[in-house]
Amino acid sequence: LSALGCDVQRLEVQPDLPDSVFVEDIAVVLDEVALILRSGAPSRRAEAASVAEALGEYRELLHMQPPAMLDGGDVLRIDRQLYVGVSSRSNPDGIRQVESFVRPFGYQVFPVEVTGCLHLKSAVTQVGERSLLVNPDWLDRRIFKGMELIEVAPAEPYAANALLLADAIIYPASHHQTRERMEQRAIKVRTVDVSEIMKAEGAVTCCSLVFRT
Repeated sequence: LSALGCDVQRLEVQPDLPDSVFVEDIAVVLDEVALILRSGAPSRRAEAASVAEALGEYRELLHMQPPAMLDGGDVLRIDRQLYVGVSSRSNPDGIRQVESFVRPFGYQVFPVEVTGCLHLKSAVTQVGERSLLVNPDWLDRRIFKGMELIEVAPAEPYAANALLLADAIIYPASHHQTRERMEQRAIKVRTVDVSEIMKAEGAVTCCSLVFRT
């Protein structure tokens, strides 16, 4: 992250909240506001306080209210479009609240049914201005009209999670075949070892919230 120009702010360790390493699930940070979410896992809802405190220095905060539930790993932003996964962690009430939060700022929200994985970003992420990395077995690829879709290698079903920064992506070192597919399209790939994070179906987008200050 630092090598690609980010100023990294680390949150305090929370030993009683072991999933708090997956900070992406607690908020969605847009140019105008930050949405503080209500996780679909009740054990994770206490994580919101420290994330909200950190983000409050940079954005106005909008807080999701029950019965809405939504994890940030289910939100893929492409320009002014938000694709939101309908998953075991994000319910229709959560998607409706997100839509009400972002509509005044000109964003459109598109629900996406997700099967076979925990979050939408396990199935699709952005790897270029008009390019997506996707596992077509876990969602209906037709919703991403006008985008180039790069399918993961069949032997690497969890390889669709990549973190786009500037003109490069951060990517798990273990997904060799899918990495080759991207490099054949001249996508710059920076690999990192996230083998421990992957044991909990985490990947490279999960552990950070990236935004412009």
